[in-house]
Amino acid sequence: MNVIETSQLAKRFSFWDVFKSVDLTIERGSVVGLLGTNGSGKSTLIKCLLGLLKANSGKSKIFGEDSWDLSAQAKARIGYVPQKPNFYPWMSAIDIVDYMGAFYDSWDFAWSRKLIKRWEIPTDTRAEILSPGQKQRLAMVVALGHRPELIVLDEPVASLDPIGRRESLRQLIEVTQDGDHTMLYSTHILSDLERVATHVAILADGKISCYDELDLLKERFKRIRLSSMEILPKTFSISGSINLTTSGKEAIATLTNVSEDLIEQLKQKWDCEISIEDLNLEEIFLELSGREAMV
Repeated sequence: MNVIETSQLAKRFSFWDVFKSVDLTIERGSVVGLLGTNGSGKSTLIKCLLGLLKANSGKSKIFGEDSWDLSAQAKARIGYVPQKPNFYPWMSAIDIVDYMGAFYDSWDFAWSRKLIKRWEIPTDTRAEILSPGQKQRLAMVVALGHRPELIVLDEPVASLDPIGRRESLRQLIEVTQDGDHTMLYSTHILSDLERVATHVAILADGKISCYDELDLLKERFKRIRLSSMEILPKTFSISGSINLTTSGKEAIATLTNVSEDLIEQLKQKWDCEISIEDLNLEEIFLELSGREAMV
């Protein structure tokens, strides 16, 4: 079952096209990391998916319903953590959780209190006094308290220290590992994403430029270092390379689908030695987004 489906989804503000043609299908049980550079439109896309903003054109569905016209039943199956959570400033953390719980028939009060204790959120402290990290952890409790089928997180751990991030991620893994829960997770902390994601979607140039299983993505992208006996010509190229740099007798290239035949062809043609390196998710993202990577 597809939990999220979009087709040629587009959103613009005045004369600025945030994204122009987003096609994305997320299956039940997937944990999808949404990646993109600053200003690529990740938060706007999330808001359009949830019906918080109306797209200008295209289609977007959640649980088979139009995003802009979600039923109360569909909304009750969604948990959302915005980039900047807002609470009634005069309410305490525990009052906020109980207040939100009153809106859901499925709210698990015992579990929400367990999360508050585990994440060390001061229960009697007013929201206006909470630190940014405490507010983000509180927003996570509010999003997870009714045990939603779809969890949508927009930079949920940006204000947390490494220990807080690790604990939050551990809880998310526990929630989603049963295969019945689906998560869309936007973040700039790619090392965290690698711990939880099953799939990766990259938003670039107004569309989803890459969508694949994380393991397959890391298996497909490789960096090769080539060292020739002679100076390489300016016209030197490798079929299928995303990025390629040469310097004298040396070349570094990022490739997709590196094969033994390709490596053997390069060795014979250029009389060279070749080493093959794996890339982590951050390096793959930098390569696909056209940003300079450390090589």
